[in-house]
Amino acid sequence: MILGIDTSNSPLAVALVKDDAVLIEETHNLKINHSLTAMPAVEEIMKKAKVVPGDLTRIVTAEGPGSYTGVRIGLTIAKTLAWSLKIPLVTVSSLKVLAANGLGFNGLICPVMDARRGTAFTALYDGETLEAIVPDQHSDFKTFLEQIRAYDRTVLFTGIDLEIHRPLIEEIVGDQARFAPMQNRLPRAANLIALAAGEPEQDVHHTVPEYQRITEAEANLVKPDKGESQ
Repeated sequence: MILGIDTSNSPLAVALVKDDAVLIEETHNLKINHSLTAMPAVEEIMKKAKVVPGDLTRIVTAEGPGSYTGVRIGLTIAKTLAWSLKIPLVTVSSLKVLAANGLGFNGLICPVMDARRGTAFTALYDGETLEAIVPDQHSDFKTFLEQIRAYDRTVLFTGIDLEIHRPLIEEIVGDQARFAPMQNRLPRAANLIALAAGEPEQDVHHTVPEYQRITEAEANLVKPDKGESQ
């Protein structure tokens, strides 16, 4: 009995899978703070499925990149449950979870999460195997698009922030670009759980988010003091 939780961006995705069968899966794309909704959503699907905490055998969560707060919330819930129930914890890339919506695509898959100021959390995956061709990263998105155009292959773009970057994608990637339909742009917790089958178990106490960029506080810390001589 596996519980999957993804709070890495504005959608909230939770699911329960038993013996390779999806018992229940819910995805919400409402702009509500996950700190208020994530744990109640977990409790609700367990109640609907008549599952108690003691039935759980594994916890799977999205490790990032994504929203700093969102990633922390999901990972904190997952770590707390795994530690208290003494069951394994597995983490999966948030971008790979999005890419899984296009599994089987004859080409490359590019998941996109907007990170503001012309940047994005993104990566490039093989559509048939979901092998990472270009690893997860926080990039200037225009530069990234110019790089993937050089692969000269059809690219399927997916993610809830796709429309923000669509004009730039069409400008740079042109007729190589394909766009996932709206229902395949949201993270699915069932995909998260399926992907976890190939990932190692994590040490609960040492598992940390994969932000792919430093926080604003960290950036300010390393900035040179304007009063210092150059």
